[in-house]
Amino acid sequence: MARLLGSFLEALELAGVTLVQNDAAIGMLLAVSGSSAADRISRLVLVSIEAFENFPPGLPGWMLWLAARLPGGLTGAVQLLRFPSLRRLPIAYGLMSKRPVPREITDRWATPLLTQAGARRDLRAYLLGARRGRLLRAAAEAGGFDRPVLVVWAAEDRMMPLAHGRRLAAVFPHGDYLEIPDSSTLVPEDQPDALAAAVDAFIGSS
Repeated sequence: MARLLGSFLEALELAGVTLVQNDAAIGMLLAVSGSSAADRISRLVLVSIEAFENFPPGLPGWMLWLAARLPGGLTGAVQLLRFPSLRRLPIAYGLMSKRPVPREITDRWATPLLTQAGARRDLRAYLLGARRGRLLRAAAEAGGFDRPVLVVWAAEDRMMPLAHGRRLAAVFPHGDYLEIPDSSTLVPEDQPDALAAAVDAFIGSS
C-alpha cells in the first residue's frame, strides 16, 4: 500500500508534498522507505497511526486479523457492517470515534467489503501481509527522514496508545507533537476543524 501511494505521487508528478496520514501507518512506511517517491514528501503529518508494536490495533484490529486467518472468516465478519446500528459496537467502528460517524460515510467504508469479493481479498492480503516487526523497523529508520514531521494524537484514543504519540515524535529528527482533546482515533471525524488548523499552522511554520 505504501508503494501504491508512492506510485500515485509519481504518476501525478507531485513535489513538495505535505502527506497527512490517519489510522494506518502507510504514509510513515513510504516516508522512511528511501524511495524516489519518498523524496517527493516535504512534510509529514501522522495522526493517531499504528506504530511500534501496535499491530493489529485494538479489539477491532485483532478481530479482523483473526477472521482473515480463517477460510471465509472475513466474509462472515464484515456482515456486521450491514446494519448501521451495529457499526458503533467495539468490534466494529465504535472505538475509533467518540461520536457516531455519519451513516453516509460509514456506508462508503462498508459497502465495498460487503459487495466486492476483490475488496475483501485485498483486505485479507493486507491483514496477513502486514507485520508488527515492519512498524518497529520503520520507527528505527525514522532518523533518516530529515524533513518536518508533526505527530498529532487523539487525547482519548482507545486504539492507538497515547504514549506512542510522544514516542513517535521523538524518533524523527524534526518531529513535533500535538494532542487534540475530545477525540478518538478518527480525528478527521471527531475534530476536523482542530486538525485542519493544526495542519495549516504546521505548513505555515515549516
